[in-house]
Amino acid sequence: MDRERASRLAVAFAVGALIIVGCTTDTASGPTTVAVTLQEWAVLAEPGSAPTGDITFDVTNDGPEDIHEFVVIRTDLDAGDLPVDADGVVDEAGGGMEVIDEIEDIPVGESASLTVSLDAGAYVLICNIWDADEGEAHYTLGMRTPFTVTE
Repeated sequence: MDRERASRLAVAFAVGALIIVGCTTDTASGPTTVAVTLQEWAVLAEPGSAPTGDITFDVTNDGPEDIHEFVVIRTDLDAGDLPVDADGVVDEAGGGMEVIDEIEDIPVGESASLTVSLDAGAYVLICNIWDADEGEAHYTLGMRTPFTVTE
């Protein structure tokens, strides 16, 4: 009986230790990381949602030809319904949205990271480049995707 009791105690201790380690690992893991690919003409985010708190966006410009930027916008508007000017460029001071932060001018083949603290809600990730020489508003050409932050 003493041997059985000792064995049960050892198992209970091991399970308790695993629970403590699991809890410690979760809280010490740091920001959630989202891989973002910018390309003509899409913004691809994996995963497409994250929990509240610090979120690091690792952004890569796959081009193949154009410089892109990355803008995080909080809004309840649909991704394709942000206010734009006559050229199709998002009015970043427009109503119904709040620009959280951005990375400007990421050359083709390069990467950059942005860490922001986000509350639960709806967001849109966009490229808001205007190329006057080619008459291209990257947002209007499809460089946008919805992103959700959950509790």
